[in-house]
Amino acid sequence: MPSPPKPSADLARAVAHLATRDWQAAHEIVQHDESTLAAWLHGIVHTLEGDLDNARYWYRKADRVFRGAEAVQDEITAARSRMQDELAAGRGRSEPC
Repeated sequence: MPSPPKPSADLARAVAHLATRDWQAAHEIVQHDESTLAAWLHGIVHTLEGDLDNARYWYRKADRVFRGAEAVQDEITAARSRMQDELAAGRGRSEPC
């Protein structure tokens, strides 16, 4: 099976925006990506925005448990770690992530 492409630099930028709580800039990136990782980031975007119903929707699409607004910083940290691991391993954005 061929290797999938590496995670996009765009998603790495989205994670950086989330870390600074710039959810609008992160949203501009993740809304154009259909990967499971992007769906998770999209859920974090809407958590930061305060739109928890929409966040739950994106967490379901990412097949992740929505832990609530109080866990958003932990989620950002986990997403950053996941992105770094995938970039280091040369893994791609294959569905599902």
